[in-house]
Amino acid sequence: MPGKVKDQGKKAAQLDNGGQRLSKRLYETELYRLQGELVKMQEWVRTEGARIVVIFEGRDAAGKGGTIKRVAQYLNPRVARIVALPAPTERERTQWYFQRYADHLPAGGEVALFDRSWYNRAGVEHVMGFCTKEEYSRFLHQCPIFERLLVEDGILLRKYWFSVSDEEQEHRFRSRLHDPMRQWKLSPMDLESITRWEDYSRAKDEMFVHTDIPEAPWHVVESEDKQRARINMIAHLLSTIPYHQVREPSLKLPPRPPARGYVRVPRDMQAYVPDHAAELVAGDRG
Repeated sequence: MPGKVKDQGKKAAQLDNGGQRLSKRLYETELYRLQGELVKMQEWVRTEGARIVVIFEGRDAAGKGGTIKRVAQYLNPRVARIVALPAPTERERTQWYFQRYADHLPAGGEVALFDRSWYNRAGVEHVMGFCTKEEYSRFLHQCPIFERLLVEDGILLRKYWFSVSDEEQEHRFRSRLHDPMRQWKLSPMDLESITRWEDYSRAKDEMFVHTDIPEAPWHVVESEDKQRARINMIAHLLSTIPYHQVREPSLKLPPRPPARGYVRVPRDMQAYVPDHAAELVAGDRG
């Protein structure tokens, strides 16, 4: 099956690249180049009225969030939106499952980056028992139909699964436990994924069986190395979108007109933010 990658294939991929990390210079240079191409793609999307949906799925701590940040870093948030939905409300639980996700699909000239998506039902909801067996089976039946409808309507749908080993996932969890700036990334649900590793593996395999379709195939991103994962994912995305350089209008700053008697309001009539930076400079000199 085209999208399915077993552990043996994962290890082979690691051997193929020799386990060598990108140098910081090489990584930053190529990432910046790719981000420049993403800006070009954005302008093509805006000009042509194209619609792109990119789904980011995978294990907890697999590097999805960091990749999404790099994808969106230089893009116009009015064009490229990150969709990260919270748990459904009581009302949303009574809706057709795909309904609340459909509300966030792009209009013409927009890109939607789904930080997790409707595949919650095939993963965490199924494994943790948050949905019934009937709801799970209905999802596996309806999802390919839903995605074929999106593609048939002209949406460019790309699906990425970020794959990470159990050892690396645990390492990343431990680093978050002791990092006050990243503890918010760790939830009891994330920790539960450690004890349910095989359950999640089986759920992923079953999901791929039903949803790795020709119209919207899964693309697996090997993410043991986060930097490689970001570079590889962005490069692949760009290679699948038929964008081209859009000629931008030539912009020129107009000359500033002569003053016409405006007098600025005295500073003491307004509340200014304290100059914290000046305190830092003074303290550094001391």
